[in-house]
Amino acid sequence: MNVMRPMPGGQVGRSVPRLEARQKVTGRAEYVHNLTVPGMLHVKVFRSTVPHGRILSIDTSAAEAVDGVFRVITGEDVKTLVSEPYYGPAFHDQPVLALEKVRYVGEPVAVVLAEDPYIAAEAVQLITAEYEELEPVFDEVEAVTSKAVVHDVLRPAGTFPDLKHLVGRRDTNVALDYQLRRGDVDAAFAEADRVFEHEFRTQQTMHTPLEPMVSLAIPGHESLTIHTASQSPSFVRIEIARLLGWPENRVRVVVPHLGGGFGAKLYIKLEALVACLALMVRRPVKLSLTMEEQFYTISKHASTFRIKSSVKDGKVTGRRCEVFWNGGAYADIGPRVTQKSGFTAPGPYDIENVSIDSYALYTNRPPAGALRGFGIPQLVWAYEGHTDLIARELGIDPVEFRRNNILREGREQATGTAMKDAAIEAVLEDIAAKMEWSKPFDRGTGPVKRGRGIAIGFKASISPTTSVAIVNVYGDGSCSLYLSTVDMGQGSDTAMAQIVAETLGIDTENVKVIHPDTDVTPYDMATLGSRSTFHMGHAVKLAAQHARDQLSALSESLGLPPGTNYGPKDLFKKKYGMQAGNIVGVGTYIPEYKSPDPATGLSENVTPFWMIGGTGVEIEVDSETGHIRILRMINAVDCGRPLNPRVVETQLSGAALMQLGFTLFENMEYDNGQVTNASFADYKIPGIHDVPLRMENDIVEAEQVSGPYGAKGVGESATFGVSPAIASAIHDAVGVRLTEMPLTPEAVFRAIRAQQG
Repeated sequence: MNVMRPMPGGQVGRSVPRLEARQKVTGRAEYVHNLTVPGMLHVKVFRSTVPHGRILSIDTSAAEAVDGVFRVITGEDVKTLVSEPYYGPAFHDQPVLALEKVRYVGEPVAVVLAEDPYIAAEAVQLITAEYEELEPVFDEVEAVTSKAVVHDVLRPAGTFPDLKHLVGRRDTNVALDYQLRRGDVDAAFAEADRVFEHEFRTQQTMHTPLEPMVSLAIPGHESLTIHTASQSPSFVRIEIARLLGWPENRVRVVVPHLGGGFGAKLYIKLEALVACLALMVRRPVKLSLTMEEQFYTISKHASTFRIKSSVKDGKVTGRRCEVFWNGGAYADIGPRVTQKSGFTAPGPYDIENVSIDSYALYTNRPPAGALRGFGIPQLVWAYEGHTDLIARELGIDPVEFRRNNILREGREQATGTAMKDAAIEAVLEDIAAKMEWSKPFDRGTGPVKRGRGIAIGFKASISPTTSVAIVNVYGDGSCSLYLSTVDMGQGSDTAMAQIVAETLGIDTENVKVIHPDTDVTPYDMATLGSRSTFHMGHAVKLAAQHARDQLSALSESLGLPPGTNYGPKDLFKKKYGMQAGNIVGVGTYIPEYKSPDPATGLSENVTPFWMIGGTGVEIEVDSETGHIRILRMINAVDCGRPLNPRVVETQLSGAALMQLGFTLFENMEYDNGQVTNASFADYKIPGIHDVPLRMENDIVEAEQVSGPYGAKGVGESATFGVSPAIASAIHDAVGVRLTEMPLTPEAVFRAIRAQQG
């Protein structure tokens, strides 16, 4: 793996072992799942068995009669505490417990509370409900025109500055339609040598963090404390305070270590329910989901992508994209995914004429939200498959075709925002060189055929968002960093400590990171979208610089000549005559951003940085069974200057393997809206035998000039190219192109047989 030299201070660019590693391997790391408090009640959830229906009655009498049951609560009961018990980051569309209607199989309808979780689980089985079943809609394209309407009225949340344009609508399943128009696509099609058109689909998949969602709410005197497995503690506090009509200072949200998130634990999930329950019963209330229940809580958007391109003299001159996102029953962050990923639908190519329509749709499936890549892997799957098919039809090598059309530094992307510090070309060339693309390739013999493929993708950062950090230098010269970025295994604690250490000239190991606690740590929008390194990294650097400047000012106030080699401990002792005092540095960062023009969708500054990733694979395909064996996988990224090369490498491996599962076998299967494989027994995630025989990770030489110490995010970049690279390699090996995921052996075999007639 190529790595850049450490910074002069020796902390940034150093592969520091993770600060929390010893706690985790010794089993001492704290998780909400293990937390118990006196008087705690456990919650079990009664869920809808129909995908769409009006609630006629809920009978809780048998459950209430079970010995040991403390209370049974329905949505109507919740309304006695909160008159409008609806929440959500884009729309206030999701009820704490179902009211009037149910909108998907698995939606929470009622709950049982008991001190013994087994008694609660027994009692919840005794609840019954009657529904007037309504026509459901499950497909994202059908939802556009369906007479089955999931929500009668849409109420925008007004949470995010980039979604202020959302408006309330009636009788529609379209939560958001984002449009971009650049140049004249129709004219480009009319003047083209060839026009190509394809449709690609992706399936609904699961985050499956190995720590299921869990929240514990503890009522106090006119206050509420929530211990929760969340990626967005600041948002949880804001939203719970809004629901209750309280000031923020009455709500405390605490997040210890997180056992994986990947987007599943963003915004509000269980917190609204446990908050309401705890205040209603005046006792601590804990809800821990089973793995099965996670399938009914949040998932990855299924999608349909229709893409049409004009080509003249080997150059793509025009592209029309229609993307339909299956958001399920509640919007969650789907509208933001629709807009933020939608404008990259044309791909990392220099295309003058572009038309994009990106739709967030409601359906009667479980809700969908952000999942490692924020919609980008679905888009790259389509536009890179489309690119390969065009190159094959034109008889041009797929790498050479990409070289001819790639977006280069300084050129404007479809939105009108210039590409800056975006090493797209370098990533492509790095993969091609590692694969020795121009040399002869062994195609295999007999029924086992060999093929190879390359794919690249890019992603804009979520913007505008705010991060705040505090650095506290103590009287003995030690230091703590206070921030609300959640370390969920990605190594953010270590990376942020390295930034502090580099700025203050101390060792990373001497920086203590204080985990999110909204009574103590300052605001951060959320840990998502690979934003932490750039956004929070800037805030942390600014806070450390503020502390450093105050130390310098203290030195001057003491009359010490410039360049005097006094450490913080000596300065404090000289100032106070003893070990005492603090220096507190504060940093706030929000990047510049210009909202897209409402008429065209164009903006000259739509993102503070671009994430770039690509994958190359060599595979074997058994043409008699359809089975695929990945012989070699190369993942290359531009992450600017890596803060911690070893952690970056694990991020690349993890992202690529996660996307490998989505590519080859993961799929939520349905029977009339009911998930039929909601367990690890039936829903397969990658195991050790699925790891490619050779997997190489590469960081291309690059620097994000605007980033903290030249760095930018990398947690999602290795997901981008995996799926289309494998599909391209299958095409290269056996001559069939699959346009719908997952690429199961059955799908490959059926395609081969169909080709053979």
